[in-house]
Amino acid sequence: MTRKTTSGFAKARSRTTPKAQEGAGLLRVAAIQMASGPNVAANLSEAERLIQQAANAGAKLVALPEYFAIMGLKDTDKVAAREAEGKGPIQKFLAAQAKKHKVWLVGGSVPLECGNPKKVRNSCLVYDDKGKQVARYDKIHLFGLELGNERYKEENTIEPGDKVVVVDTPFGRLGLSICYDLRFPELYRAMGEVDVIVVPAAFTATTGKAHFETLIRARAIENLAYVIAPAQGGYHLSGRETHGDTMVVDPWGNVLDRLPRGSGVVIASLNRAYQESMRKSLPALKHRTLNCSSAITVEVVKADA
Repeated sequence: MTRKTTSGFAKARSRTTPKAQEGAGLLRVAAIQMASGPNVAANLSEAERLIQQAANAGAKLVALPEYFAIMGLKDTDKVAAREAEGKGPIQKFLAAQAKKHKVWLVGGSVPLECGNPKKVRNSCLVYDDKGKQVARYDKIHLFGLELGNERYKEENTIEPGDKVVVVDTPFGRLGLSICYDLRFPELYRAMGEVDVIVVPAAFTATTGKAHFETLIRARAIENLAYVIAPAQGGYHLSGRETHGDTMVVDPWGNVLDRLPRGSGVVIASLNRAYQESMRKSLPALKHRTLNCSSAITVEVVKADA
């Protein structure tokens, strides 16, 4: 069952904060939270259960967290589990689930082959409601941290991507990003006007507690976009602890629903009319004068409706 909690930060709303109106034209979306382990088959089984729950709640767009299929005992475990694009059990699972439930499915991140046999591309894959892969985004910004006893260096096992990817879908333009990308607003500016941003994540407990909600809400506000942020949330067999706090945020920065910890599903409704009214009332996107995409490759995928 989806649990709803609201942080003290989320409660601080102005009296003049616009509210989305319920009614026709809403899109139900789901963000899935997991605490994945090193066993791919077990993780896929848990993901299947949660996708089913999301579909039963009426979601038409479902997003899984980063590393949903494998959070290994060591960083190199994902290299051993990597797949060629279009092949392998993880991608077969995503295609089958999207088709079975007739949902658009965002496969948070999947370890895919790259030119270096000791590394992977950490790839966000999007499937349409017929089970066809329509887009792929390879994580550009690779996480590194040296804080107390915590040490992370994704560049040791991940090859970075070099393209910003947006997808034209029946429910609007979707911007793709992964976890650490969240700290780099120029990535989202390069996307242009996107209606929905997805940020599959596996934030550490330390950095997540300090920054996750603030960054998610900032990306929503500055882009006047909905942000769907499915996350890893809990303790992992490797000893790692992830922050969780999966959430969906509206273009005004309101947290529509969230799940602090553990496996579960966050459900919310996206209202395009509400979003359009926000952009009309506060046309900040039209007031931009600095070009953040002049030297950035942006791939616009036009998915069949």
